[in-house]
Amino acid sequence: MEPGSGIPAHQLEALTGDIVAALKSVYDPEIPADIYEIGLIYRVDIDDDRNVDIDMTLTAPGCPVAGEMPGWVENAVSSVAGVGVVTVNMVFDPPWTPDRMSEEAKVAINWY
Repeated sequence: MEPGSGIPAHQLEALTGDIVAALKSVYDPEIPADIYEIGLIYRVDIDDDRNVDIDMTLTAPGCPVAGEMPGWVENAVSSVAGVGVVTVNMVFDPPWTPDRMSEEAKVAINWY
């Protein structure tokens, strides 16, 4: 989030929380954890018009849902009240690695 946003801090914080909750509603079909906890979301930017720009990746470029997952993310975040246009960008740099997973995701998939 950019400092000096035109959105009041408390509204930006609430909007960010709602966006994270929406991202956590999208699950990777191959890993029983949500894409946020897995670490597939690299960047979320909210502009002053409440448009949301998201950079995300996949666990592997050949992921079977590569063509569908950006749409799932766009739909989930678009459903958040107060959000404008949502743009999802698929990026593969840096490549995803398991160290991007949260402790919660590691526990969910018995990574230990």
